Amino acid sequence: MKSLCSGLTRIALTAAFLGGFLGLSPPAQAAGKTLYLFNWQDYIGKGLLKKYEAHCGCKVVQTYYDSNAALAAKLKAGGDSQFDVVVPSSYYVPQLVHEGLIRKLDKKEIPNFRNLIARFKDPTYDPHDAHSMPYQWGTTGIGYLKTKVSNLPESWAVLFNPKLNPSYPFVLMAGSGRDTIGAACAYLGYGFTCNKKSQWIKAAKLVEKTEKRKNFTGFVDGDPVTGEIKKGTIAIGMTFNGQVAECYDDKSCLNTGYLLPKQGTEIWVDTMAVPTHAPDPKLAYDFINFILSAKAGAELSNFNLYGSPNAASEPMLVAAMKTPLVTPTSAQMKYLYFLPPLAGKKLQEFNAIWTAVRQH
Repeated sequence: MKSLCSGLTRIALTAAFLGGFLGLSPPAQAAGKTLYLFNWQDYIGKGLLKKYEAHCGCKVVQTYYDSNAALAAKLKAGGDSQFDVVVPSSYYVPQLVHEGLIRKLDKKEIPNFRNLIARFKDPTYDPHDAHSMPYQWGTTGIGYLKTKVSNLPESWAVLFNPKLNPSYPFVLMAGSGRDTIGAACAYLGYGFTCNKKSQWIKAAKLVEKTEKRKNFTGFVDGDPVTGEIKKGTIAIGMTFNGQVAECYDDKSCLNTGYLLPKQGTEIWVDTMAVPTHAPDPKLAYDFINFILSAKAGAELSNFNLYGSPNAASEPMLVAAMKTPLVTPTSAQMKYLYFLPPLAGKKLQEFNAIWTAVRQH
C-alpha cells in the first residue's frame, strides 16, 4: 500500500482536482483504504487505475481470472468477502444472484447510472439493474484468416457445414458452452437463444459430429482464438469483436476477418457487481460510479476497443470505436441477442449436456 503520510495534502488536492474533472466527489472516508478488484486480464488501463487512486485517495489491488466459472468458484471459496468489485459477464449474473454471491445494489450510491444508454438499462439478464452495472459490451462472432478462407456467408455454417471448410484447421469455443450450443441451435433453426432441453441435445449432437471432422483442432476460449488466427495456426474460430478491433488497431492482424452470423449471435455485457460480503461496499460503489463517469468511461473503451454503454462518453470515443466492428449497424443489431438467464435446475441440465459434449 502507498504511504499517505508525507504526501497526504498533495494527494488530497490531486483527488479533489480529478474529482471535479470527472464530475465526482472524492469520498473522504476512502483515504488510506484499498479497493480489491477481481477482473479479466488487461481489461482496464494502468493510467485509469492511477486516476482512480488519485480520485479516492486509496490503493487498487487487482486480481485476475480467465473465465466466469473461475470467478464463481473463487467467490464460493470465500472470495465474496475478499473482493469489492467483480466483473461477471451478463449471462452469468443470474447464476451469481441465484447462489447469493453478489448483493443487490443501492443505485442512490451510483448517480452516474443516469449516463447509461437506454438499451443497457433494465436488461433481461438483470431486471431493473438490481445487481449489476454495465462495464463494457461487445459481440461474439466468427474470426477467420482471409488468406485461407474468403467469401464466407454470414452464417454459422462456416463452422458446422464441412463443405465450406473441408480442410483448414478450425476450433469451437470452450468456456461455459453457452455460445457454442447457441451457435449450433441457430444453425439448426432453433435460434441462438434456444432454451429447451430437447434443442440443447440436438445442438450437442451437432457439436459432437463437428468434433469428429479431421480438421477440427479443439475447444479454445474466445480471446486466444484471434491470436491463433494471426499466427495462422487456425483458419476459423469463434471470438470477440474487441479482440479483432485491438489487433486491427495495432495492424497486427490485417489478414483477419470477422463476421456476425445472421441466424443470430450474442451481444454481451461485462458488468460490475459487488460481492455479498465485500470488504468495503462504499468504496465499491465509488469505483463503479467513477467508471460510469463520462471521461473514465471513454478512456476505458478507448483502451479496450470494446463498446461503451455510456452515452456521456460517446463524444470522446476514438474513431476506431465508431466502426461497425465495434459498434454494429442497426441492421446487425436486429440479430444480436443476450443469452437467456439460466439458474437452478435449468442450469444443471445445460451443464450436464455440455459436460457430456466435452467428454465425448
